Parts: sequence; C-alpha cells; structure tokens
Amino acid sequence: MSGYDLALRSRRVVTPEGERPATVAVTGGRIAAVLDYHDASAAATDLGDLVLLPGLVDTHVHVNEPGRTEWEGFASATRAAAAGGVTTIVDMPLNSLPPTVSVPALRTKREAAAGQCRVDVGFWGGAIPGNLADLAPLHAAGVFGFKAFLIDSGVPEFPPLDPAGLDAALAAVDALFVVHAEDPQRVVASPASRQYADFVASRPPAAENEAIVGVLAASRRTGARVHVLHLSSAGALPLLAAARHEGVRVSVETCPHYLTLSAEDVPDGATEYKCCPPIRDSANRDALWAGLADGTIDCVVSDHSPCTPELKRVDTGDFAAAWGGIASLQLGLPAVWTAARERGFGLTDVARWMARRPAEIAGLAGKGRIAAGYDADLVAFDPDREFVVRPRELHHRNPVTPYAGRRLSGVVTVTWLRGVPVTDEPRGRLLVRSTG
Repeated sequence: MSGYDLALRSRRVVTPEGERPATVAVTGGRIAAVLDYHDASAAATDLGDLVLLPGLVDTHVHVNEPGRTEWEGFASATRAAAAGGVTTIVDMPLNSLPPTVSVPALRTKREAAAGQCRVDVGFWGGAIPGNLADLAPLHAAGVFGFKAFLIDSGVPEFPPLDPAGLDAALAAVDALFVVHAEDPQRVVASPASRQYADFVASRPPAAENEAIVGVLAASRRTGARVHVLHLSSAGALPLLAAARHEGVRVSVETCPHYLTLSAEDVPDGATEYKCCPPIRDSANRDALWAGLADGTIDCVVSDHSPCTPELKRVDTGDFAAAWGGIASLQLGLPAVWTAARERGFGLTDVARWMARRPAEIAGLAGKGRIAAGYDADLVAFDPDREFVVRPRELHHRNPVTPYAGRRLSGVVTVTWLRGVPVTDEPRGRLLVRSTG
C-alpha cells in the first residue's frame, strides 16, 4: 500500500508544463506529487485512454439564489458545473435578491448557498451607485473583487456606474474590478423583432470598444486592476494589447458562445442565442481566436446567465423582449474543445484558458493546476467521444440552450473535488479571498 489517499495514472495528464504520462498522487485533498507514469510507490487507478485535466475554474456564473432561484440555484448550478468538469465557480453579485453589494447581503448569499454546493463556490461583490462605503468591508469579508456595469444591467437593483462613479470605486479599495463594458451612448433600443440582426445592430462593436477605452483610462488614472468581462468585439483587441504593453493592469475574458457560435447561423426567433454583448459574425469570432492564441485574451469562462423559458421569450421569439443571457455552465468544456482542436489547439491550451488563468486572475490560490500543493480537483475527460446536446439531459434548472442538437466532442466521465469523486452529496466549500 502507498501512503497516498488516491493515485490516478494516465498517459495524458495535462500539467502547466504540457501533456505527459504521469501518476497524480493525492493526500489530504491536495496533490502530493506528480510522479512518473510507472512509479511503483503509488497503487494507482489506471484511467486508460482518458485525459486527466485540472478541474475547471469558472469565474463568471450567475447563480441567482436567493430571490430568483426559479432562474437557477446553487444545487442545480453546482450539479451542472461538476457534470461539465468545473470544480470551482465564482458567483456574480446579481441577479440574486438582495444583490451582493453589502456585507449583510453577502451573509444572506452565503447562508443560501450553505449545504447545497457540489463544487467550491466563491463570490464577487458588486459596485453600484451609493455603496462606496461598503466596498472595503465586503473585500475584508472575502469577496474576490467587484463587478460593475457601465450600462443597464437588466435588473433595477443593480444600476450602472457612470465614469465618475467608476473612478471613485476603483480608488476606494485595492481590489480587482470586473467590468461589463458597453457604452450606453452607443446602444440603441432594439425593436420588437424575431430577426437576430435587428438585435445585433442595437449593440454594435463600437459600444464595447468605447466603453473599454473608458475602463482603460480609469485604470490609468487610478492604478487599479481591471478585468474586461465577456469580450465580444474583436475590434477592442488592439486597444487592450497596447494598454497592457504600456503597463495598464488589465486582463480579459471571452466566453464559449463567442468562440463557437456566429450571428449568421442564428435562426429567426431563436432567443436562446441572445446575450449582451451579442454573438457577432464569424470573422469577428475568428479574430477572437487569434486574440486567445497571442495571449491578448487571458481566459474563457461561461457567463452562465439563465432565466425561465417565459423570460427568454421562447414562445414569441422576440429578441427585444427576451432576457439576455446564455446557460452553458455544463457545456463550456466540450464546446470550446470541439472548436479548439479544429483550429489546432490542444488540451494544454484549453486547461490554461479555462482552469489556470481564471484561478490566477481571481486569486483562487490552490486551484486550476495539476501540480504538487494544489487542490486535487481533477477531471477524467474523453476527448474523442462525441455526443448530441439534448436539453433534457442538462442539469441547469432551465435547460434552454443554443447548443441544443449540436454534436460536440469531449465527455467528462469523473470529476474529483479535493480527491473525492463528486456525487449528489453537497461537499463543496464556500471560498473566501485569501488575505495572506
């Protein structure tokens, strides 16, 4: 018998240094060592042809509980996460009621999540007009940073910041600010329509590009660290690359739907494709992949933002009235992998985009890598097995998805959280930002 609690052997272990044969040994919920494939000191379970990935880290998830639990909740969201190989999520401060904009609201959120989570869960705080004095206490209470909108968020209890408000928030606390960057002056009212093109025209790339210019300028003025959420417009990539080159502390994410879907393919009335900012054309999609390849875009996270079918207007197909959000927490890994390998990327790239970099950006110590000392959050993944997305088989509370009927590659067979297979027992922890 070895001295390890668990050992997993695979010819394809995805480490930060690359993919290689190895045995991963686990003690006390952490990776004790990454050993040679043939190391006899560990009585290992052989995974055969399965790839061993680090558990994915999704830092952009709207769980919506409490208050709008009919949209999604901690039990269903974390069950879907585990099924999709995601072992850590960070919950957005909206669309729950109350939003996470004060310490009492954070306490309410944590109480709602307690005892329900199949994976580990952290929390963002919110920066809105009037809560400047709440930011430092929230940060001290363990939120990983602050979400801000520069445009109407879609819910009245989470209003946007104007430029002066953003500057004040950035100066109020030394924290990461994650920003929904669209300029309201560049957005026009979308007409009632079943035509996706009408909705896309209402939120042009210029709305993102101009807002990102403003975020970068605010970071320059204050020295604050900023993160651009759900980048849709590839036209902003040169701005972001230049700002980073000059020393602006900025990081950038995009989402599976921007990398795998395109405006040309959205059917009339298919409101399951609606999100803000919108899915754009295939040339823009190709440019986003180039931004991932050259490192301008740091990571890929879901922006899982579900709602009920009624709010999604699946009955009328009216893009103007439909909620703007895509539910994809369970499908992000196969969706991205299917497209990535067609473009010549490997699973080492996918693990960097979807595990290591989100963990690094959010400050999730011990997450996102198969390396000694890290949490033994692991995923056995069959990269060649294909499946057709059937909404009824998803664990999202409301399985309305633009991926319905699509054939994807890559199936998660087992997910381990701290070295124990994830089951329906809620073993996930509620995480707090490290102050060490």
